[in-house]
Amino acid sequence: MFVVHIVASFFSKLQEDPTKKVDRFLYGMHLHDDQLSDISARFQAEMKKGLSVESNATAALKMLPTHVRSTPDGSEKGEFLALDLGGSRFKVLQVKVGEAMGIKKGGVEMVEKTYPIPKELPRGRGTELFDHVSESLKDFLHEKNITLEKKHPLAFTFSFPCEQSSLNQGLLLNWTKNFRAGGLQGKDVVQALRGAIDRIGGVDVEVLAMVNDTVATMMTCGLDDQHCEVGLIIGTGTNACYMEELRHIDLVEGDEGRMCVNTELGAFGDDGALKDYITEFDRDLDAASDNPGKQILEKMVGGMYLGELVRLVVLKMAKLGLLFTGHVSNALRTKGTVTTEHVAAMEEYKNGLNNTRDLLMDLDLIPTLDDCVAVQHVSTIVSFRSSNLVSAGLAAILTRMKQNRNLRTLRITVGVDGTVYKTHPQYPNRLHKVVRRLLPECHVRFVLSDSGSSKGAALVSAVAQRLASRRRQVDATLSLFRVSREQLQLVRTRMRTGLEAGLKSKGSSAVKMLPSFVYRTPDGSERGKYLALHLGETNFRALLVNFKRGLQHNSRLYNKIYTVPQEIKQGSGEELFDYMAQCIGDFLDYMGMKDARLPAGFTFSFPCEHTAVDKGTLVSWSKGFKATDCEGHDVVSMLREAIKRRNEFDLDVAAVVNDTVATMMSCAHEDPRCEIGLIIGTGCNVCYMEELQNVEKNQRKTDERGEGTTEREEEKTDDGGEGERTEGRAGTLKMCINTEWGGLGDDGSLDDIITPYDIEVDQNSLNPGRQRFEKLTSGLYLGEVVRQVLLDLTRGGLLFRGKVSEALKTPGIFRSNYLSHIESDRLALLQVRTILQQLGLGSSCDDSIIVKEVCGAVSRRAAQLCGAGMAAVVDKIRENRGLDHLNITVGVDGTLYKLHPHLSGILQETVRDLAPQCTVTFLPSEEGSGKGAALIAAVARQKLEM
Repeated sequence: MFVVHIVASFFSKLQEDPTKKVDRFLYGMHLHDDQLSDISARFQAEMKKGLSVESNATAALKMLPTHVRSTPDGSEKGEFLALDLGGSRFKVLQVKVGEAMGIKKGGVEMVEKTYPIPKELPRGRGTELFDHVSESLKDFLHEKNITLEKKHPLAFTFSFPCEQSSLNQGLLLNWTKNFRAGGLQGKDVVQALRGAIDRIGGVDVEVLAMVNDTVATMMTCGLDDQHCEVGLIIGTGTNACYMEELRHIDLVEGDEGRMCVNTELGAFGDDGALKDYITEFDRDLDAASDNPGKQILEKMVGGMYLGELVRLVVLKMAKLGLLFTGHVSNALRTKGTVTTEHVAAMEEYKNGLNNTRDLLMDLDLIPTLDDCVAVQHVSTIVSFRSSNLVSAGLAAILTRMKQNRNLRTLRITVGVDGTVYKTHPQYPNRLHKVVRRLLPECHVRFVLSDSGSSKGAALVSAVAQRLASRRRQVDATLSLFRVSREQLQLVRTRMRTGLEAGLKSKGSSAVKMLPSFVYRTPDGSERGKYLALHLGETNFRALLVNFKRGLQHNSRLYNKIYTVPQEIKQGSGEELFDYMAQCIGDFLDYMGMKDARLPAGFTFSFPCEHTAVDKGTLVSWSKGFKATDCEGHDVVSMLREAIKRRNEFDLDVAAVVNDTVATMMSCAHEDPRCEIGLIIGTGCNVCYMEELQNVEKNQRKTDERGEGTTEREEEKTDDGGEGERTEGRAGTLKMCINTEWGGLGDDGSLDDIITPYDIEVDQNSLNPGRQRFEKLTSGLYLGEVVRQVLLDLTRGGLLFRGKVSEALKTPGIFRSNYLSHIESDRLALLQVRTILQQLGLGSSCDDSIIVKEVCGAVSRRAAQLCGAGMAAVVDKIRENRGLDHLNITVGVDGTLYKLHPHLSGILQETVRDLAPQCTVTFLPSEEGSGKGAALIAAVARQKLEM
């Protein structure tokens, strides 16, 4: 009594304001924004803990993977049965989705029946509970005249915590919501359902998916709003799910895409994270519950507990004499006499006080007006705290999603279901306001779910069917780019045949095998200043290379790059070479050397037939060049004539070489074993040092000209001559051969691996029917092959929601450097989506995964084909030299090789597999096309000086 007197005295001054009296009494339930932010931060930390495999076991938030990988996109279709078990009633439904069912696209029709669950079943045996579920399903099929002649796909909403290893399997972790059916905890509930259906008999179903009610809610709302990636339940219990980045979910293999995670939000606080926010009433409620110490947050916010919390507060205040003049009725002392429905009724805008008075009178109390106002205010504080705590948890989820996606602002929709949210008159507005206040940078929309937990399960099954169907179709498309080991061996054999045929003096070959008249690689004695010129796929580059005396393998380079305009690339030959002469003059001006007559090496990255080291006739353009009056003409003469027309400077053009040869020479300056050059960039080509005796076409051309030395005479030259002796067979002389291997397949020899997409790219190219191997392997074409595949998949409804954008119709928009970016292991799918958006291709997460797979398939094939070709080259060199094992270095250049994250590794792996008797080192060139041309000029000048 003394305590009652003290408390009554303490509040005596506030008797005229019952709300202040309650505020003072329940000050611990008032949560301010800084406290909510603190709770939200703790929630985020617990989410991270639950996602980690190392800490999941001790985490309060279990962050359970659901194996739901996509929300609906409106194209789903099918007819499904659905079961919904999670509360006091159980539903069976028939759900029809989509156009195939005679419904508008994205539409859903449902027929349902609710079956009561006998009171003894939730706490009885698990087999009896599932037998009741199965009997209800059978009854529904009979009542609705649903045929039993065929197998029906079935979706199962099971609103209890489960650990899922697949979409249709789940081990029950623990019961909640007053369910305690025995024999099921730790067991697969889908298997239990199948067993019950088998026991009942007469029903043929296939369980496609088991989902939580929260996930089902998200899926239902996601059908109408593509931004819905969060589900929230505020009903008897509370929970939330959201789409998490798969790379953060340690419990599931893989890192591409997203997966819905069931947070089991109600367990937050089980580890003490909320201990400084828990009141004595929360502790009393928890102690009297069926699961003390568990589901702490749910007991502070869920509909099963709000009424009981209000009762405990009112009881304590009455005992202290703060209500009802200290009178306490037996009904007020009885657990469960105040429900959440009462809480909602007491907070109605107009009738709230009357409803409060009616409740109190039903509890055998005689309330005054002040008592009614105070009790109503207790209800408001308890429910307001509930919405605040849910807001803090939801803010944590949305913050994580925003951070995962590296966004400044997040546009998101939250699908919501649950009796508290639906029936409490103030709850939704309070929740919305607090979330938006805590996250002003997020645009959050709340959508109330319509039959969420039932319809959503069917939608999960429909999405799973759609994804499985799409997977099969995408795999069928990508299988066209998979090259078997047997096919690679055939490519190696065909390349070898092409190499041999190209060296012959008679007959034609798709592999041209053009002599370069470069007879040796650098020996380190090269000295002096040389001008190097390089016409490549997009640029013209001028360089000054200074090989320093006394410092072997040391050189200094100065360069300037000039972009070649498209109109020049496809204009007249005179315009092209005049443009190059203009660039050379500008560079010499820049270097202050316009009056010096420097020896120059000219790297010309297009197929040329050489008759000497400084004479090269253009065979054909490639890489997007189409300048007229060039094919069939000596490019060195054309350059000299352009320089003469300009009449500003003079050059001694000592050598013209292919960029591949220049790359080999540059790397050979660093590694004497380098006798092969490889380019994988805009174009694709290889050169190598061939035994001179095998180059029959060189002998034929020499004889036809009636000039120069014969092969036998060259063999007699000393070390200063053109021939170079090699390991293996003594006395063998060599010449570098520019294979122009990009022409392999021009004779139809690759038709068995060429896809319809390759054919489309070829037909739309500047040189249809030519350079077929290059069109399978080089950067100029790989992006276009990818675009053709994406276009086909989109037209088939498998990408970008079936909408073919103008961007996707645009040839050349998907450049090959995008393949390197998209396939980067360090690049998250969000960044892939950003790249696609820059191209005008608005994509979903699933679209981004498929685009990445397409890029991977196309580039992997390119790498394997290059590897098969290289295996043919190194094996030929080994056999030429009569060696059991060959050690050799390949100098490599080209943006695709250097920048693509996987191409080089796949290429090297293929070479090792197909040429096991060769040890091949790949040496990336730093300044191949420039330095190499200068080295060839230096080697040529050394010969003349001797």
